[in-house]
Amino acid sequence: MSAHTAPTQPASPDMREAQWQLPRNPRSAGHARALLRLQLTDWEIAGEVADTAELLLSELVTNSIRHARTPPGREIGVRFATYDRRLRVEVADASDHRPQPREAAPEDEGGRGLTLVQSLAERWGCCPRLHGIGKATWAELSLPR
Repeated sequence: MSAHTAPTQPASPDMREAQWQLPRNPRSAGHARALLRLQLTDWEIAGEVADTAELLLSELVTNSIRHARTPPGREIGVRFATYDRRLRVEVADASDHRPQPREAAPEDEGGRGLTLVQSLAERWGCCPRLHGIGKATWAELSLPR
């Protein structure tokens, strides 16, 4: 599986970011987690923040793969950034459908992803993509001092 990266220029000295385009298929969730772990190692972010970020990213990618009503072949974008002592994980897709947490019944096999994101992230949300159609769903965590 190939991932495409685009170099970006930081907006401020404390901002770092990395982004990739991944195929919209179930294997991309694992690939996105591996990319995040490598990036966090490079940025020297570990421990609970890294573990939580990996879980948040996995939920956001899985939601995008399962629920984004986009034409076949469309890719999803993953972006990781640090700024103002925060870590942001973000997943973009070509769907305009905004994700909404729901209450899953005990026997449901799914439907808990955004509830998990809501409980683990300090902040999370959804915004229009900067370029093109669709949205980006993101979650943020504070970085230790």
